[in-house]
Amino acid sequence: MALSRVQLSVLGLCAAVLLATQNIDSRAEAQAAASNARRTTAGNPITGEGLANPAPVVTRNWGQLPAGRKWGTTAGIDIDPMDGNVWAYERCGAGTAGGGPVDCDNTPLDPVFKFDRKTGAVLANFGKGVMVTPHGIAVDKQGNVWIADFSGNKDGTKGHQVHKFSPKGEKLMSLGVAGKPGNVDGQFNQPNDVVVGPDGSIYVADGHDAQGMTTANAVAEGITRGATSRISKFSPDGKFMKSWGGIGVKHGEFRTPHALVFDSRGRLWVADRGNHRIEIFDQSGTYLESRYAFSRPSGLFIKGDTVYVIDSESSPFTHPNWHDGVRIGPVDEDRVTGFIPPFERDDRVYQGTAGEGVAVDADGNVYAAEGPNSIAQAGGAFTKYSVRR
Repeated sequence: MALSRVQLSVLGLCAAVLLATQNIDSRAEAQAAASNARRTTAGNPITGEGLANPAPVVTRNWGQLPAGRKWGTTAGIDIDPMDGNVWAYERCGAGTAGGGPVDCDNTPLDPVFKFDRKTGAVLANFGKGVMVTPHGIAVDKQGNVWIADFSGNKDGTKGHQVHKFSPKGEKLMSLGVAGKPGNVDGQFNQPNDVVVGPDGSIYVADGHDAQGMTTANAVAEGITRGATSRISKFSPDGKFMKSWGGIGVKHGEFRTPHALVFDSRGRLWVADRGNHRIEIFDQSGTYLESRYAFSRPSGLFIKGDTVYVIDSESSPFTHPNWHDGVRIGPVDEDRVTGFIPPFERDDRVYQGTAGEGVAVDADGNVYAAEGPNSIAQAGGAFTKYSVRR
């Protein structure tokens, strides 16, 4: 029986709809497959599995020490903007982060080092008699070296300060009140790190204890006894300008601002270690945004449009499932694209252990400053992760 024009039109429409549906389904399947492929390629930012390691060649115990000197702990490392070599410090043989039987006050050694980035040879060594427990380091555009002195001595005459040294080791400036921890303007209570901003202003991350305050009552008690978690800003000549932050979990608050760095846009990045995040501010202290994909950050380094974040503290009891190591990603995204794995360690189950400070040289080699959690695994205060050539 012949079909009418209407029937033919209906059949044609049905065929077109069926073909379009098939095409849509095919595109959807292709998009889903591509999305799954991207997820597979991207790897797991929590464990690091499936992520590329850009610096797989490991040199433990990197950097030379003067004859007869033994490695202690550290937490900071930086790159000289003038010649590309490595600045760091070693805590005069101390195996702890402060408060132990050995420190740079009772063991008068030079804690600040400059190493040749290729050979590890010592190019400079100074700072004897000035500090108790160096904790953070930054090198400004002129090559001056800034060090945060985290703890105080028993006599109350040293510590809780930030010091500026010339490249030759001359002390040029000190911020804070020597040996006197406090929370008033211009005073520090366990300063963690220091960085110099684009206009020469000085920023100090102050307060270490808050990362252990895991309840509202603990936070209230910490605030009552004068504990801090804040950023203090000073003029280039060392005059106090302002501070912001406090102990807490809201944006703009911190539980141990452990490290500082500026990006190319002039934004200040803060490693808010106790809150497992990075917070980003403008130079006036206005909160801008956060990063959550980089685990429990101890150290930060930005090279171009790439951020390197080292996690030294994730463990079954502080940040379950997250592995220690260096996470790498684009500055403008909360996304991890690379991972340098940690050393294995029995008491950290499957999570490993890594250093506290991180720096990257012009060739992409990565340097880790080994803190008390990782010094036994690394064998020395610094580890170099080299690009394979």
